[in-house]
Amino acid sequence: MSDLLSARSQMAVSLGFHIIFACVGMVMPFLMIASHRCWLKTKEPIYYEMTKAWSKGVAILFAVGAVSGTVLSFELGLLWPGFMEHAGPIIGMPFSLEGTAFFIEAIAIGFYLYGWNKIDPYVHWLSGWLVGISGIASGIFVVAANSWMNSPSGFDWVNGHAINIDPIKAMFNDAWASEALHMTIAAFEAVGFAVVGVHAYFLLKEPKSIFHPKAIKIVIWFAVIAALLQPISGDHSAKDIAHRQPIKLAAAEADFKTQNYAPLRIGGIPDMAKREVDDGIEIPGVLSFLAFNRFDAQVKGLDDFPRENWPPVPIVHYAFELMVACGTFLAAVGLIFVVRFFMKKDILYKRWFLKLLVFCTPLGFIALEAGWTVTEVGRQPWIIYGIMRTRDALTPMPGLIVPFMAITSLYMFLAVIVTWLMIRQFRTVTGKSYEK
Repeated sequence: MSDLLSARSQMAVSLGFHIIFACVGMVMPFLMIASHRCWLKTKEPIYYEMTKAWSKGVAILFAVGAVSGTVLSFELGLLWPGFMEHAGPIIGMPFSLEGTAFFIEAIAIGFYLYGWNKIDPYVHWLSGWLVGISGIASGIFVVAANSWMNSPSGFDWVNGHAINIDPIKAMFNDAWASEALHMTIAAFEAVGFAVVGVHAYFLLKEPKSIFHPKAIKIVIWFAVIAALLQPISGDHSAKDIAHRQPIKLAAAEADFKTQNYAPLRIGGIPDMAKREVDDGIEIPGVLSFLAFNRFDAQVKGLDDFPRENWPPVPIVHYAFELMVACGTFLAAVGLIFVVRFFMKKDILYKRWFLKLLVFCTPLGFIALEAGWTVTEVGRQPWIIYGIMRTRDALTPMPGLIVPFMAITSLYMFLAVIVTWLMIRQFRTVTGKSYEK
């Protein structure tokens, strides 16, 4: 394995691991304060236990996310010094703001966890809001830095150096709004369906439980609303990419030829030698319409770009198809729930629907990981799109396979520990007698 591949693989593992905890940190506090509100309103002990259980889960996952996030910050400097040399002065502000949001979140979590029966109940509840808002802000600031890599702005690039730096313009670059919106909705969708699916699984095992139905009723609306909004956000993101990074859209759709009435491709296996796609379903004109609101619009294909600038087309295409498939399925499940809920209101007690929710448990996170693969791999071979190639930012330090193996082992260890802690915490709460 080359040093470049080792470094990229290490970042992929680190980002893939950390993004799960980042999303949980963005969403779980809102589930926590929703159940807390139910407790303040009804004083039912079941909501009190639910809130405390979810808040302890937030604390566990926050701690692990802090570890993985710290590793990522070190990796940026150690693996990609060429990138940090030029990018640091430009995107240092969103990273600093993310750190501020992180510390606010940490302080608010402390107030929330230890504030029971010690501070005013509504002040305590509001501290939970602070946890959630700072978590969302933290995620958005990180996305701002990433979106700058996809749409660099706020500087002039002269003779290999950045001058006339404007950090505000760099942070609020052209890709910022669409990436931040898409990521935030994806987080609510992924975490929402994951939590709903876990409770649906235990409800199938314990049909007399009243704990799990109440938990599902709180969370499912977060998941369903996000799932129904995500296709709209995805359409906006696709249009944005069609204008800013047409080569990424071409790789995602495996479009080798520039053409009018470009077809929307479903599935298919890219043949890089023949520069065509085998076994895909094509719907003429739909991609042109989705990208530019006209069926006859011209969509750039890979043949419009030098071969050395192509991203790894098969990886980007398969990841894109997987993301769209999972997102479409979850949106369909959300639509089924909404229609049936307003017709009969009994859907949460149907075993077939509970089994469907269990099946959906990992789909949001699969879509999330696939989406980040499209974003990051689709930008290659650039670490800063159109400005700096990834290979030029790599550290000269040899033997990068060693830290790659070490970091991967660390994440595997953390995954085992956090899984054990979460199962233990979940059994502690659900083991109590909450039956009809």
